[in-house]
Amino acid sequence: MSDMRLIVAGAGGRMGRALVRVISETKGAVLTGALEAPGSELLGKDAGVLAGLPANGVKLSADLWSLSADADGILDFTVPKATIANVAIAAERGLVHIIGTTGLSGSDDAVIKSVTSRAIVVKSGNMSLGVNLLAALVKRVAQSLDDGFDIEILEMHHRAKIDAPSGTALMLGEAAASGRGIALDQHAARGRDGITGARRTGDIGFASLRGGSVTGDHSVIFAGPMERIELTHRAEDRTMFAQGAVKAALWARAQKPGMYSMADVLGLSDF
Repeated sequence: MSDMRLIVAGAGGRMGRALVRVISETKGAVLTGALEAPGSELLGKDAGVLAGLPANGVKLSADLWSLSADADGILDFTVPKATIANVAIAAERGLVHIIGTTGLSGSDDAVIKSVTSRAIVVKSGNMSLGVNLLAALVKRVAQSLDDGFDIEILEMHHRAKIDAPSGTALMLGEAAASGRGIALDQHAARGRDGITGARRTGDIGFASLRGGSVTGDHSVIFAGPMERIELTHRAEDRTMFAQGAVKAALWARAQKPGMYSMADVLGLSDF
């Protein structure tokens, strides 16, 4: 099979540049397009140079329709508005759409799901092997412990992150809720301030910290009457997310239309 031709959305950002570097190092993948927001001062810049590589001749553009004419997939770690704008074009062009964007709303998710009868989408709050294994472990532990063990999720990211809780924290919350057989949106405690009253039995709590240059730390705490179990993952470089996204694209190329997760890509769905 020929090399998979990939577009990087948000190619001028930190994650976009990491994706460009990983594609250049990955057998079977080639960068064919670099997308940036209209009006960006980076439009026209060489994607390779921005990523710290030799010039590769791929210039940043705001025109996904043109870029996608000769592409097989798009790697999309941007913002909800941009991702939703990309969904229709990616589906129309038949692109594999890898979505790592966080902060998507329920209505955004509905738009994405609406194209999966004809398009291949891999969507995950986190593309790393370690975090997806952590999610599988969280689900298993939640299945094994009753609600005498309170579940709290703590996450910390760099000061520039704009959404909270992180997509990864919510993914871990969904794993815990699935293990408990409950709906996360009915049991999530996403903010505590002032006189809140005692903790409700069965809640899944979230706490978000922001500061410095932290790539991403996540802990899931199961707190019982006389003991605690803590499961933790610490990300040291966003390159691992980029590697996971490219792996997902290469895997998805051979799949039927539908919505997939990194658990599917990594074979952890039945863990």
